[in-house]
Amino acid sequence: MSEEQTHVKPAVAPRVKTRFHEEIVPALREEFGLTNPFQAPSLAKIVVSVGLGKQIEGTKLKSGVKDQVLQDLSLITGQKAVMIRAKKSVANFKVREGYETASMVTLRGDRMWEFLDRLITLAIPRIKDFRGLPDKSFDGRGNYSFGLTEQGIFPEVDMANAKFTFGMHVTFNWKNSTDAVTRQALAKMDFPFRKPPKESTKGAKPAATAAA
Repeated sequence: MSEEQTHVKPAVAPRVKTRFHEEIVPALREEFGLTNPFQAPSLAKIVVSVGLGKQIEGTKLKSGVKDQVLQDLSLITGQKAVMIRAKKSVANFKVREGYETASMVTLRGDRMWEFLDRLITLAIPRIKDFRGLPDKSFDGRGNYSFGLTEQGIFPEVDMANAKFTFGMHVTFNWKNSTDAVTRQALAKMDFPFRKPPKESTKGAKPAATAAA
């Protein structure tokens, strides 16, 4: 075997992962007084899911829906998507146990960090009339969730060949974190939270001046 074949170039760690561990975690530990290294927060996984309940006709999904969602979701995340079946029947939504009602991907490790990088730098800036993501969508345990309205914001997806658009739900699952810690961690990673509206000064009366 030649030297060229035996030499394997080491993989480069995702830049967001490197920045998180080398810059953001130390800053969070100092800000929140986390003296024990094992108290440091960490991003455990990112779950991307697509609900397909509205695409059910009779007992099956509409033609082409399943293939497109699986294909697009796999392109977006870089990992094979899987279908999720309903665990119980819900009469109001015309769903029965065993129906395929959603698709999802669970990302961990480097693939998770690479998705987060592309989400922040490429996908979210392509949202039309973007005003920022809500900064209150936390679950009380440090996990954060938000929704995206269509898959076309990801450059990997060719919308010219898409038969329909679909939204998705993204959840960041954290360990050793609280809502405040997670919010600061995401903000330091340049996550585009919605900025509070500026107070308008229009129509305000000028302050009274002292008499001479």
